[in-house]
Amino acid sequence: MSKLFRRYRAVTLPTGKEINQRTDQLPDNIVERCPSCNRFVLQSQIAPHYVCAHCDYHLVFPARERANWITGGNFEEINEDLIPNFSEDFPGYEEKHAKLRVKTGVNEAVLTGVGKIGNYPVGLGIMLNDFLMGSMGTVVGTKLTQLFDYATENELPVILYIASGGARMQESILSLMQMAKVSQAVERHSQAGLFYCSILTNPTTGGVTASFAMQGDVIIAEPNATIGFAGKRVIEQTINSKLPDDFQKAETVLENGFIDNIVSRENQSAVLQFLLATHQKSKGGHHG
Repeated sequence: MSKLFRRYRAVTLPTGKEINQRTDQLPDNIVERCPSCNRFVLQSQIAPHYVCAHCDYHLVFPARERANWITGGNFEEINEDLIPNFSEDFPGYEEKHAKLRVKTGVNEAVLTGVGKIGNYPVGLGIMLNDFLMGSMGTVVGTKLTQLFDYATENELPVILYIASGGARMQESILSLMQMAKVSQAVERHSQAGLFYCSILTNPTTGGVTASFAMQGDVIIAEPNATIGFAGKRVIEQTINSKLPDDFQKAETVLENGFIDNIVSRENQSAVLQFLLATHQKSKGGHHG
Protein backbone atom coordinates (compact mmCIF):
# COMPACT_ATOMS: atom_id res chain seq x y z
CA MET A 1 0.00 0.00 0.00
CA SER A 2 2.87 2.39 0.72
CA LYS A 3 3.88 2.39 -2.95
CA LEU A 4 0.47 3.73 -3.93
CA PHE A 5 1.00 6.83 -1.81
CA ARG A 6 4.63 7.51 -2.70
CA ARG A 7 5.31 11.21 -3.03
CA TYR A 8 6.67 12.44 -6.33
CA ARG A 9 8.80 15.52 -6.63
CA ALA A 10 7.32 18.34 -8.69
CA VAL A 11 9.36 19.58 -11.63
CA THR A 12 9.17 23.25 -12.56
CA LEU A 13 9.74 23.92 -16.23
CA PRO A 14 11.70 27.07 -17.17
CA THR A 15 9.80 29.93 -18.71
CA GLY A 16 10.51 31.20 -22.23
CA LYS A 17 12.29 34.21 -20.72
CA GLU A 18 14.53 31.94 -18.63
CA ILE A 19 15.34 29.81 -21.69
CA ASN A 20 16.33 32.91 -23.65
CA GLN A 21 18.49 34.13 -20.75
CA ARG A 22 20.28 30.79 -20.60
CA THR A 23 20.73 30.80 -24.37
CA ASP A 24 22.27 34.27 -24.20
CA GLN A 25 24.88 32.90 -21.81
CA LEU A 26 26.11 30.38 -24.39
CA PRO A 27 29.34 31.27 -26.20
CA ASP A 28 28.96 32.77 -29.68
CA ASN A 29 28.82 30.53 -32.75
CA ILE A 30 27.60 27.43 -30.90
CA VAL A 31 23.85 27.73 -31.40
CA GLU A 32 21.40 30.06 -33.11
CA ARG A 33 17.64 30.16 -33.50
CA CYS A 34 16.16 29.75 -36.99
CA PRO A 35 14.00 32.82 -37.82
CA SER A 36 11.60 30.61 -39.77
CA CYS A 37 10.86 27.50 -37.69
CA ASN A 38 12.07 29.07 -34.39
CA ARG A 39 14.07 25.97 -33.51
CA PHE A 40 17.62 25.99 -32.23
CA VAL A 41 20.33 25.02 -34.69
CA LEU A 42 23.75 23.91 -33.51
CA GLN A 43 26.64 25.31 -35.50
CA SER A 44 27.68 21.72 -36.25
CA GLN A 45 24.24 21.11 -37.81
CA ILE A 46 24.43 24.02 -40.27
CA ALA A 47 25.16 22.87 -43.80
CA PRO A 48 28.13 24.34 -45.72
CA HIS A 49 25.66 26.55 -47.62
CA TYR A 50 24.09 27.83 -44.37
CA VAL A 51 20.56 26.48 -44.40
CA CYS A 52 18.55 25.42 -41.36
CA ALA A 53 18.86 21.70 -40.65
CA HIS A 54 15.16 21.56 -39.69
CA CYS A 55 13.34 23.56 -42.38
CA ASP A 56 15.91 24.50 -45.07
CA TYR A 57 15.48 28.21 -44.31
CA HIS A 58 18.34 30.24 -45.83
CA LEU A 59 20.32 31.64 -42.91
CA VAL A 60 22.69 34.60 -43.04
CA PHE A 61 25.71 33.42 -45.03
CA PRO A 62 29.02 35.02 -43.94
CA ALA A 63 30.65 36.69 -46.95
CA ARG A 64 33.99 34.86 -46.99
CA GLU A 65 32.32 31.51 -46.45
CA ARG A 66 29.93 32.22 -49.30
CA ALA A 67 32.76 33.30 -51.59
CA ASN A 68 34.76 30.15 -50.88
CA TRP A 69 31.65 27.96 -51.14
CA ILE A 70 30.52 29.20 -54.57
CA THR A 71 34.07 29.19 -56.00
CA GLY A 72 35.20 25.94 -54.47
CA GLY A 73 37.84 27.73 -52.41
CA ASN A 74 39.61 29.62 -55.22
CA PHE A 75 38.35 33.12 -54.39
CA GLU A 76 40.96 35.91 -54.41
CA GLU A 77 39.98 39.23 -52.85
CA ILE A 78 40.75 42.57 -54.50
CA ASN A 79 40.61 46.13 -53.11
CA GLU A 80 40.40 44.82 -49.56
CA ASP A 81 42.10 47.80 -47.89
CA LEU A 82 39.66 50.59 -48.81
CA ILE A 83 37.88 52.33 -45.92
CA PRO A 84 35.80 55.56 -45.98
CA ASN A 85 36.81 59.06 -44.97
CA PHE A 86 34.91 59.52 -41.73
CA SER A 87 32.91 62.69 -41.19
CA GLU A 88 32.60 64.40 -37.82
CA ASP A 89 28.93 65.02 -38.63
CA PHE A 90 28.12 61.51 -37.39
CA PRO A 91 29.77 60.92 -33.99
CA GLY A 92 30.58 57.28 -33.34
CA TYR A 93 30.59 56.26 -37.01
CA GLU A 94 34.34 55.63 -37.14
CA GLU A 95 34.29 53.58 -33.93
CA LYS A 96 31.33 51.49 -35.08
CA HIS A 97 33.00 50.90 -38.45
CA ALA A 98 36.21 49.75 -36.75
CA LYS A 99 34.32 47.24 -34.57
CA LEU A 100 32.53 45.80 -37.59
CA ARG A 101 35.82 45.38 -39.47
CA VAL A 102 37.08 43.25 -36.60
CA LYS A 103 33.82 41.32 -36.20
CA THR A 104 33.30 40.47 -39.90
CA GLY A 105 36.90 40.25 -41.08
CA VAL A 106 35.98 42.49 -44.03
CA ASN A 107 36.82 46.19 -44.30
CA GLU A 108 33.51 47.26 -45.77
CA ALA A 109 29.98 46.09 -46.53
CA VAL A 110 31.00 44.34 -49.75
CA LEU A 111 33.63 41.71 -50.47
CA THR A 112 34.99 41.82 -54.03
CA GLY A 113 37.38 39.58 -55.92
CA VAL A 114 37.84 37.00 -58.65
CA GLY A 115 37.46 33.26 -58.76
CA LYS A 116 35.97 30.39 -60.72
CA ILE A 117 32.47 28.94 -60.60
CA GLY A 118 33.04 25.52 -62.03
CA ASN A 119 35.52 26.18 -64.83
CA TYR A 120 34.29 29.71 -65.51
CA PRO A 121 36.37 32.69 -64.32
CA VAL A 122 34.21 35.45 -62.83
CA GLY A 123 34.36 38.73 -61.00
CA LEU A 124 32.52 38.17 -57.73
CA GLY A 125 30.98 40.61 -55.27
CA ILE A 126 29.23 39.68 -52.02
CA MET A 127 27.46 42.25 -49.84
CA LEU A 128 27.32 41.81 -46.07
CA ASN A 129 24.01 42.41 -44.32
CA ASP A 130 25.85 42.16 -40.99
CA PHE A 131 28.01 45.21 -41.82
CA LEU A 132 25.78 48.25 -41.26
CA MET A 133 22.97 46.31 -42.98
CA GLY A 134 24.96 46.12 -46.22
CA SER A 135 24.44 49.85 -46.62
CA MET A 136 25.90 51.52 -49.68
CA GLY A 137 28.51 54.15 -48.87
CA THR A 138 31.37 55.59 -50.89
CA VAL A 139 33.66 52.60 -50.46
CA VAL A 140 30.95 50.09 -51.36
CA GLY A 141 30.29 52.09 -54.53
CA THR A 142 34.01 52.37 -55.30
CA LYS A 143 34.69 48.67 -54.76
CA LEU A 144 31.79 47.63 -56.97
CA THR A 145 32.75 50.14 -59.67
CA GLN A 146 36.33 48.88 -59.66
CA LEU A 147 35.11 45.28 -59.77
CA PHE A 148 33.02 45.95 -62.89
CA ASP A 149 35.83 47.93 -64.53
CA TYR A 150 38.33 45.16 -63.76
CA ALA A 151 35.92 42.61 -65.20
CA THR A 152 35.41 44.74 -68.31
CA GLU A 153 39.15 45.10 -68.86
CA ASN A 154 39.73 41.37 -68.37
CA GLU A 155 36.56 40.24 -70.19
CA LEU A 156 35.02 38.56 -67.17
CA PRO A 157 31.36 38.05 -66.31
CA VAL A 158 30.25 39.46 -62.94
CA ILE A 159 28.21 37.70 -60.28
CA LEU A 160 26.90 39.84 -57.41
CA TYR A 161 25.30 38.48 -54.24
CA ILE A 162 23.32 41.46 -53.00
CA ALA A 163 22.01 42.25 -49.52
CA SER A 164 21.40 45.81 -48.41
CA GLY A 165 19.29 48.19 -46.41
CA GLY A 166 19.99 50.90 -48.99
CA ALA A 167 22.13 54.04 -48.95
CA ARG A 168 24.24 54.73 -45.86
CA MET A 169 22.87 57.65 -43.89
CA GLN A 170 26.24 58.44 -42.26
CA GLU A 171 27.57 59.48 -45.68
CA SER A 172 24.48 61.47 -46.73
CA ILE A 173 24.41 62.64 -50.36
CA LEU A 174 27.70 60.89 -51.16
CA SER A 175 26.03 57.53 -50.59
CA LEU A 176 23.24 58.36 -53.06
CA MET A 177 25.84 59.27 -55.69
CA GLN A 178 27.03 55.66 -55.65
CA MET A 179 23.82 54.60 -57.41
CA ALA A 180 24.84 56.45 -60.56
CA LYS A 181 28.52 55.58 -60.25
CA VAL A 182 27.97 51.82 -60.06
CA SER A 183 25.24 51.93 -62.72
CA GLN A 184 27.67 53.58 -65.15
CA ALA A 185 30.23 50.83 -64.50
CA VAL A 186 27.51 48.20 -65.11
CA GLU A 187 26.70 49.91 -68.42
CA ARG A 188 30.36 49.92 -69.53
CA HIS A 189 30.52 46.21 -68.71
CA SER A 190 27.31 45.59 -70.67
CA GLN A 191 28.51 47.60 -73.68
CA ALA A 192 31.56 45.33 -73.80
CA GLY A 193 29.18 42.40 -74.34
CA LEU A 194 29.82 40.84 -70.94
CA PHE A 195 27.41 38.99 -68.66
CA TYR A 196 26.15 40.21 -65.28
CA CYS A 197 23.97 38.16 -62.93
CA SER A 198 22.59 39.68 -59.73
CA ILE A 199 21.47 37.36 -56.94
CA LEU A 200 19.14 39.05 -54.47
CA THR A 201 19.42 37.78 -50.91
CA ASN A 202 17.59 38.77 -47.74
CA PRO A 203 17.07 41.72 -47.62
CA THR A 204 17.66 43.73 -50.81
CA THR A 205 16.15 47.18 -50.44
CA GLY A 206 16.53 50.93 -50.92
CA GLY A 207 18.89 52.61 -53.36
CA VAL A 208 20.66 49.33 -54.09
CA THR A 209 17.41 47.85 -55.42
CA ALA A 210 16.82 51.08 -57.36
CA SER A 211 20.17 50.75 -59.13
CA PHE A 212 22.60 47.90 -59.78
CA ALA A 213 20.61 45.14 -58.03
CA MET A 214 17.96 45.25 -60.75
CA GLN A 215 20.33 45.83 -63.70
CA GLY A 216 21.55 42.27 -64.15
CA ASP A 217 21.15 40.48 -67.46
CA VAL A 218 19.62 37.75 -65.32
CA ILE A 219 18.17 38.53 -61.88
CA ILE A 220 17.57 35.67 -59.49
CA ALA A 221 16.71 35.60 -55.80
CA GLU A 222 17.01 33.28 -52.85
CA PRO A 223 13.79 31.82 -51.37
CA ASN A 224 11.80 34.11 -49.05
CA ALA A 225 14.18 37.03 -49.53
CA THR A 226 12.71 40.47 -48.91
CA ILE A 227 13.05 42.58 -52.06
CA GLY A 228 11.81 46.13 -52.37
CA PHE A 229 12.55 49.83 -52.26
CA ALA A 230 10.79 51.54 -49.35
CA GLY A 231 10.10 49.52 -46.22
CA LYS A 232 6.73 47.82 -45.77
CA ARG A 233 5.82 49.91 -42.70
CA VAL A 234 6.66 53.17 -44.50
CA ILE A 235 4.45 52.19 -47.45
CA GLU A 236 1.56 51.24 -45.15
CA GLN A 237 1.79 54.61 -43.41
CA THR A 238 1.94 56.43 -46.73
CA ILE A 239 -1.07 54.73 -48.33
CA ASN A 240 -2.90 54.25 -45.02
CA SER A 241 -3.59 50.62 -45.82
CA LYS A 242 -2.49 47.19 -44.59
CA LEU A 243 -0.28 45.24 -47.00
CA PRO A 244 -0.33 41.44 -47.45
CA ASP A 245 2.05 39.35 -45.34
CA ASP A 246 3.91 38.17 -48.46
CA PHE A 247 4.38 41.71 -49.79
CA GLN A 248 7.99 42.18 -51.04
CA LYS A 249 8.78 38.48 -50.63
CA ALA A 250 10.82 37.03 -53.51
CA GLU A 251 7.97 34.74 -54.51
CA THR A 252 5.57 37.68 -54.88
CA VAL A 253 8.19 39.75 -56.71
CA LEU A 254 8.66 36.85 -59.14
CA GLU A 255 4.92 36.59 -59.77
CA ASN A 256 4.90 40.27 -60.70
CA GLY A 257 7.75 39.89 -63.18
CA PHE A 258 10.51 41.87 -61.48
CA ILE A 259 12.96 38.96 -61.24
CA ASP A 260 13.68 35.99 -63.48
CA ASN A 261 13.74 33.08 -61.03
CA ILE A 262 14.16 31.91 -57.44
CA VAL A 263 17.07 29.54 -56.90
CA SER A 264 17.89 27.79 -53.63
CA ARG A 265 21.53 27.68 -52.58
CA GLU A 266 21.93 24.00 -53.27
CA ASN A 267 21.18 24.70 -56.95
CA GLN A 268 22.99 27.99 -57.41
CA SER A 269 26.33 26.65 -58.60
CA ALA A 270 24.69 24.52 -61.30
CA VAL A 271 22.40 27.36 -62.43
CA LEU A 272 25.27 29.87 -62.58
CA GLN A 273 27.46 27.45 -64.55
CA PHE A 274 24.58 26.97 -67.00
CA LEU A 275 24.16 30.73 -67.43
CA LEU A 276 27.91 31.29 -67.83
CA ALA A 277 28.17 28.48 -70.39
CA THR A 278 25.16 29.80 -72.30
CA HIS A 279 26.64 33.28 -72.48
CA GLN A 280 30.02 32.00 -73.64
CA LYS A 281 28.35 29.85 -76.27
CA SER A 282 26.36 32.84 -77.54
CA LYS A 283 29.66 34.70 -77.99
CA GLY A 284 31.28 31.72 -79.66
CA GLY A 285 33.81 31.37 -76.84
CA HIS A 286 35.08 28.40 -74.87
CA HIS A 287 35.86 28.06 -71.19
CA GLY A 288 39.24 26.93 -69.96
